[in-house]
Amino acid sequence: MSGTILEAAFVDPAYLGSPSANKNGIELQVFESQVERANDIQEEVVETTTVTTKRGWGCCRSSKDVEVIEQRDMKKFETKMSGSALEPKGVDRERYANVPEGILIYRLDTASRELKLMSKASDQSDGGKYLVQMKVAKSGPSDDKSRRGMSLVGVDGTSATLVACEQRTAIAWLEAMDMMLGHSSKSTAHPRQKWASEKLNTQERNKIEEDYLTLANYSNQLIRAGTIPGQEQKKAVEGAGGIYYSVEVQPEEGEKRSEEALESIAKRRAVIKDSWDFYRMICSLLRDRRKYDEVFRKLQLDPVYPYLNSMTGLNDPGDDGYENNDKAVIQKDVRNSSNMTKTQIAQALMEQAEESLPALVEICKALAGSLGMEEVGIGPIKEAQAAIRKAEKKYNGDLLKVTDYCRALLVVKDFPCLLALLELARDSFGPLIRRVKLSTMKRNHKTLPGGYRDCKINLELKGHICEIQVHIWPMWVVCGVDGFRHYRHCLEYSTDSFDDPYDALDGLDRKVVAELIVMSEEAVADTPLDELEWYQEKYILDYFAEAGLFMKHGLYAWAETTLNRLITLRTESPDIGRDHHETMILYKYLEQTLRARGKEKEANKAAARIEAAETKKSDEKEEAEKGLWESLVSGEALDMIMDPNRKEREEEEKIRKEVKASKKQWRKIRQQRYHFLDGNGTEWKQSNADVSQNGDGGTSQAASQGVEDQ
Repeated sequence: MSGTILEAAFVDPAYLGSPSANKNGIELQVFESQVERANDIQEEVVETTTVTTKRGWGCCRSSKDVEVIEQRDMKKFETKMSGSALEPKGVDRERYANVPEGILIYRLDTASRELKLMSKASDQSDGGKYLVQMKVAKSGPSDDKSRRGMSLVGVDGTSATLVACEQRTAIAWLEAMDMMLGHSSKSTAHPRQKWASEKLNTQERNKIEEDYLTLANYSNQLIRAGTIPGQEQKKAVEGAGGIYYSVEVQPEEGEKRSEEALESIAKRRAVIKDSWDFYRMICSLLRDRRKYDEVFRKLQLDPVYPYLNSMTGLNDPGDDGYENNDKAVIQKDVRNSSNMTKTQIAQALMEQAEESLPALVEICKALAGSLGMEEVGIGPIKEAQAAIRKAEKKYNGDLLKVTDYCRALLVVKDFPCLLALLELARDSFGPLIRRVKLSTMKRNHKTLPGGYRDCKINLELKGHICEIQVHIWPMWVVCGVDGFRHYRHCLEYSTDSFDDPYDALDGLDRKVVAELIVMSEEAVADTPLDELEWYQEKYILDYFAEAGLFMKHGLYAWAETTLNRLITLRTESPDIGRDHHETMILYKYLEQTLRARGKEKEANKAAARIEAAETKKSDEKEEAEKGLWESLVSGEALDMIMDPNRKEREEEEKIRKEVKASKKQWRKIRQQRYHFLDGNGTEWKQSNADVSQNGDGGTSQAASQGVEDQ
């Protein structure tokens, strides 16, 4: 039977929870030896690889005590272990005498399922108790808050908990044990050992075990050397006093180690790393979409929103989705276009855009000067190839329907500022307006892919259709200038088709998920969970993604520990807090995890916490509606409530009254903040008359109406 020998550093139980655990750096040794055995007869070790990694100060902190199954006199133990047949060739026994204080070195042989202590305990362990030897029957993650603990049960029923010096050590060892116990008969396999239920033959299991542990070792080597591909090279991690060393592969006599083996490992890691990056990106995209949804929920509490929601745009197709083959506003046909290629047509439209750009800049400067924008930006002219791609995706290749060759963005503070901008635009250069798209701002209308909402105004300047994108500040700040990247990725990967980022893991086999966990640990190698801070957003997202992998892999104890830590950090964050929607999402996953572990009481508490947050949201909405109703004349409200003949139209009447109250609020705000609009923009129009005169856009009755009330 094929097996693997692993050796690693664990925390001496005498140092668990002790401040002195911070005094030494930790050196991790992982030995891998492919061992051939038959009929329980041990044969010569044919391959040995050593990988070393080190954690800095404080890596051994833990509050979990180690349960004891045996206590032995160390002299007798040393006598027994010296000359052990399991000891790989070429390993110097002296190194076990120089292990730093606070560390115990354990060795696991997956072929025999034997776990043995290889080093001496520290002086502080005198009189203490520690695990010496065990034949493992069951294994699983412990509830250790550092997420480095493993709960073990021996074949004789004894139990123990070991706390590794590294998160990734505990993960790799537990996976190795899971695979190891998968080789065992079903009668000895723990229900959590999912490998036992996999329909694999011995050869397949051995290959999976070898591939997984080889990948874990290679990842450890990259972390230790500070040479992770795609990351800034870091200083190599030094050994703890130089007492450990690396033993390269020792092939059998006459056998040569192919250099293709290392290349194969690197290629495999690259594939898994790409998969991890994609999965993490999905988590990021759906996180930001939820942020957009939450921002819009709060924006709807603005008293002027019902009035804005009642408005209709100009040439606004509404819920047309991403594709809009029947777009009403298009560019004028390019002269001699029938004899031109698509690239030539796009370049001709680019030239028109260049001529229109100065007029668009003046309009944006004037609007910003009058209303006090949060941000103003003039985009570069859209490139020909980008225009062609957009036309093919959205308009069946019609380049004349691309109306943002010349574009600008304005970021307004809030909905009242948006209403003021629309009114000012209508009254000041209405004849130039060709489209006002408000549909994504409507409560019951589709968002843009990825959850974003904005307003678009198209103007005809010098015979060319230009576009002003109007953003609301609370929506804009979620992603800032990276919002377009978010939109593009959500469109490309159809992320609006599902709500749970963990659903992206559906269909992956157990081996791939295990390897993805290796990559997740590589991503967080610099920041252990118990050292994570509330402001480290990059690592918080990494750990959130990893929690999903743990849930998918059945490692619910570690998922629970991770989610609890993330909830604590979100609660501590001054920008988020205990009632924030992100915190509640973590609680939802925590509830699922707790129920999977049979912790119904704790799960019910999490569910109650979620329900309380939802109730608070409902109360906020009711309070906002109450404010609108109080602005109505009490008699009007009474008539609506008491008239039984209008029962079937109650909802319509409610909306009408709501809009009326909202419009009243807008007039009050308009008088306070935008009193200059009372002159219908006369002063503003006069000072910017040259812009309209030079626009050469022509006039139309529809365009002059601008944005109208329904």
